[in-house]
Amino acid sequence: MLDPFSAPPMPVTIKTADEIEKMRVAGRLAAEVLDYIAEFVKPGITTGEIDRICHEYMVEQQRTVPAPLNYAPPGYQPFPRSVCTSVNHVVCHGVPGDKRLKSGDIINIDITVIKDAYHGDTSRMFYVGPATVQARRLCDVTYECMWRGIRTVRAGAHLGDIGHAIQSHAEGNGFSVVREFCGHGIGRRFHEEPQVLHYGRAGAGMRLEAGMTFTIEPMINAGRPEIRQLADGWTVVTKDHSLSAQWEHTVLVTDAGYEVMTLSAGAPPPPPATI
Repeated sequence: MLDPFSAPPMPVTIKTADEIEKMRVAGRLAAEVLDYIAEFVKPGITTGEIDRICHEYMVEQQRTVPAPLNYAPPGYQPFPRSVCTSVNHVVCHGVPGDKRLKSGDIINIDITVIKDAYHGDTSRMFYVGPATVQARRLCDVTYECMWRGIRTVRAGAHLGDIGHAIQSHAEGNGFSVVREFCGHGIGRRFHEEPQVLHYGRAGAGMRLEAGMTFTIEPMINAGRPEIRQLADGWTVVTKDHSLSAQWEHTVLVTDAGYEVMTLSAGAPPPPPATI
């Protein structure tokens, strides 16, 4: 299965100082949507209501454009909603609708906004009421995986360093990495080069340069890594019906290391560097 959100082969764009500043604004605004929706993620709400609340906040309060709405990669029907809501065994691209959340569910809410022609892209996991021990451990380890990947980023490092850091931590904790979907370059376009795999070999792949901007968004399964796509043409689930979790930040490569561009007041703090 090909990732419908993957970028076509094009040169990697190195962002200017002005472009970087616009991406900082877009990234912060995307994160603030997640801050805003957090209080609404409770048993009884539908994923469609989550989408509506996020859409209204983006359009009416932020004056941003929800990038997923009507996004149509080649060969795909337009995505019909403004956010992705992936519940329990849904890996990614869950389409909001009539599904009502219940206590014990976990949900990933994926937000991408456009502000002044630039994209900000981020996602978080939320617990719907008390979560099981397995669900909490999966979400925690996935968060740690993302940050392990982020912390490898610097000018002169390689894309494979990111994937290796994520894969080794996930598999070392008994979980598996989804192979079919990846992080991506981002800027004026929703999906640019490079593609950022969440598995791989340290020292392999493209060398990173200051001014690159891309997402790191590992999808980690509690069971096996195999996935399948549902009949709606978008929603992707684990083949064995095991839980799946995902976190996402947009990152800027700097000479000294990295800058996370999708932070906000409500963003959870990074895990300790020792993890």
